[in-house]
Amino acid sequence: MTMPYATASMRALSALGLTLLALGSGCATSTIPNTTVQDTAENRDILNFIEEYRHAVERRDVGKILAMASPRYLDDNGTPPGDDDIDFDRLREKLLRWADSVPDVRYEIHYRHVTRRGGRILVDYRYTASYRLTSPDGEDHWSRRMSDNRIVLQPADPDDRSHEVGRLLAISGF
Repeated sequence: MTMPYATASMRALSALGLTLLALGSGCATSTIPNTTVQDTAENRDILNFIEEYRHAVERRDVGKILAMASPRYLDDNGTPPGDDDIDFDRLREKLLRWADSVPDVRYEIHYRHVTRRGGRILVDYRYTASYRLTSPDGEDHWSRRMSDNRIVLQPADPDDRSHEVGRLLAISGF
C-alpha cells in the first residue's frame, strides 16, 4: 500500500512501527491457562503444590495439609499483635477443629502472581470458599467467603529430616 501524500520519513516510521509490533507480539510471555502467572516449569510446579493444598482442603485432609506445612510455620494474620499468630501447633489445633465442624468444602483459587524474595516464594491469589458448617446444636448451614490471600513457600531445610530436601513447604498463609 502506497501513501502518495506521505513523506518518506512517515513511511519509514510506519514500517518501523509495524516491525516492532510484529516482533513484540512474537516475544510476548505466555501465562499458565486461567491464571495471570507466567508459564514456566518452576511456576507450574509451584501452582501444582498449591493445587495439592486446595484438594486437601476440599477433602478436609488435615494430615496432608500439615505435611505440606513447615515445622517453622508462622502466620501473623497480617496484624501487629501476636495474640492471633498461628504457629505449626496452633495450625494443627485449628485444622482439627475445622475438620470436625465443616463437613463439606468447595475451594476455588484464581492465581494472580508468583514472586520470589530471597529463598521464599510468594503466591498471591483470590479464593472463593463455600462450606457447610455444623453448629453446636447440630444444625447445618452454608457459608461463603471470598478474599485475597498469600501463601509463602520455602524449600525444605536440609536439616529437616521429616521432609524431602528441596520439597516446597508452606511457612505461612494456610
